[in-house]
Formats: sequence, structure tokens, C-alpha cells
Amino acid sequence: MYIKVKVFPDSKKNEVIKKSEDTYIVYTKTEAERGQANESVQKLLSEFLHIPLHKIHIVKGTKSPSKIFEIK
Repeated sequence: MYIKVKVFPDSKKNEVIKKSEDTYIVYTKTEAERGQANESVQKLLSEFLHIPLHKIHIVKGTKSPSKIFEIK
């Protein structure tokens, strides 16, 4: 399963919002430097979706605010 995620790094809060079945908005306090925000987004999605962290992989958009993640 693939999901689309719009990421807002360096936000005031950590929050995941489900917009549709396969689209999410993620706010993370982590800055977008050296992939740190991507790791934070993976952890937040893992907690929100109640699935193990190792089952979430970024497929596209590592350096973009619009990303695609694969959920295994």
C-alpha cells in the first residue's frame, strides 16, 4: 500500500492528520536537515497507523515536502 504525505518540518507540534484513505498531512518539530525530518515522519506515521517502524519506507520525495511512503 502506498500513501501520499505532505510534510511541514520545523513546526510547533508533532501531528498527523488523515485527509483521505491514502493522503496524510504531517507536522513535525524536527528540522529538514540530513534526513532527520524524514525519520521523524516515519516514527509519527508508525505511531498513528499502529504499525511497526520497519514496515514504513519512503519511496519518493526524500528532499521534497510531498512524499510517497510504502506500507508493507
